This record gives sequence, C-alpha cells and structure tokens, in this order.
Amino acid sequence: MSITPMQIEKRLTDLSREIEEAHKDLIAAEQVYHIAKANLEISMARARMSVSHPDIKLTSVQREDEALIQNAEQHMNLAIAEAQVKAARANANRIRTQVDIARSVSVSVRSSMEVG
Repeated sequence: MSITPMQIEKRLTDLSREIEEAHKDLIAAEQVYHIAKANLEISMARARMSVSHPDIKLTSVQREDEALIQNAEQHMNLAIAEAQVKAARANANRIRTQVDIARSVSVSVRSSMEVG
C-alpha cells in the first residue's frame, strides 16, 4: 500500500487539530493543578496554626503530619491534578512525535515520487 502526499497532508492537518486540543487540555489541567495546590497550601497553613497549643509541644514534623492528615482529601486532589497535567503533557509530546514522523514520511514519499 502506498501513501500519497494528499494522505500525509490530511494526517498533518488532523494532527494540527489534535495539538490544539491537547494544548487546551493541558491549559485546563494546569489550571486545576495550581488551584488544587493553592487550596492545599492555604489549608495546610490553617491546619498548622490550629494545631499549635501552649500546653502541647509538637515538633514541626508532627505539626506538618497533623496538617496533612487534616487535609488528606485536598492532598489527594492535588496528586490527581498533577497526574492529569503529566498525562496531558505526555499526550502533547505523543502528538508532536506523530507530526515529526508524518513529516519524515512526507519527505520520503516525495523523494520516491521524484525518483519514480
């Protein structure tokens, strides 16, 4: 089966659309991530402040652990958001790789058409 320049052009056009969508997905994932991160940091600070008590001496590690326990759900939301950002970046890289491959195939097809 031979590949035509028209098929390659269509594939590159499709990939261009995919890159645009991947970029939008990455922006959305980044926004969710940074909101989750800010929410966790604010909640952690509040929790650390609420843990302090004049009669009880806790180490900074204990205060941090207690704050994390109090904010476990937000911590998980941040981890999920970070995973979504990484997945969106990986998808964008996958599409860019496909574009590079399609360009290479295009050069090869054009060269074989010129020779033949």
